Amino acid sequence: MRITFEIDENYLNHFLIIMNEARQTARRLEPEDIVAAAEQLLEEAPKSDAPGFIVERIDKLRLMIRMVSDIEWRLPHQETTRVLNALAYFAEPEDLIPDHIPGLGFLDDAIMIELVVRELRHEIEAYQDFCDYRERLAAKGDGSHASREGWLNARRKELQARMRRRRGRGRRILG
Repeated sequence: MRITFEIDENYLNHFLIIMNEARQTARRLEPEDIVAAAEQLLEEAPKSDAPGFIVERIDKLRLMIRMVSDIEWRLPHQETTRVLNALAYFAEPEDLIPDHIPGLGFLDDAIMIELVVRELRHEIEAYQDFCDYRERLAAKGDGSHASREGWLNARRKELQARMRRRRGRGRRILG
């Protein structure tokens, strides 16, 4: 069976209010506690036989946790705070829908994860690019070590090479 629903503006605002309340509460928590609470959700969701669309969101949560925990990425403080604020909802002991309800218990978590992913799309995209770069480096097998600075330098070189290629094509057209 397939059920599709659309969240209207009023209901979405309700989720945003709850997210903001969680962020206020999170200011009193240590970053490790916020990450640990999100990791707890990662442990519980697979045990519940959650539907596929929820599992997909849970995987995105896993990526955000890795993003703030990845020593090589070294996310700057301001961005780390944004991610931790986004993860704050998962540190709340009370869910909108209790997690133990079969099939629906993680629905509120999935919706929150989707909202967070949209809010952090640029940070997530950059981290995924970094992970791809790190994997390419590891595949070389020459012992190279990935770092944020190395990624930025490599990315800058790629963009400059593209700039030169495009400039070269422009000369042929003009010449």
